[in-house]
Amino acid sequence: MAGHARSAALPDVPTAAESGLPGFEASIYYGLSAPSGTPRPIIDRLNKELRSMMESEETTNRIVADGGDPIASTPEEYAANIEREEGKRVALIKKLGLKIE
Repeated sequence: MAGHARSAALPDVPTAAESGLPGFEASIYYGLSAPSGTPRPIIDRLNKELRSMMESEETTNRIVADGGDPIASTPEEYAANIEREEGKRVALIKKLGLKIE
């Protein structure tokens, strides 16, 4: 398990960090994005509806069955997550000196 926490689907399987790779994390995130400039009431409505879906037992069970861990967040939390993940990749690209050919 490469996430920061143990998976709900496999709670007895330790994370990579627990297995001797502290700081290692690789997760897949799914979310909904809207075009820049989308009015805040629309963003709020989309978030409300998505959070409602995430709270349903059917959705939670489906995500866990597919090996995921459902997490509802705010638009700001999701944006911060995107920035954090992008920063990790940019730092790695710079550290390794990777270039597009």
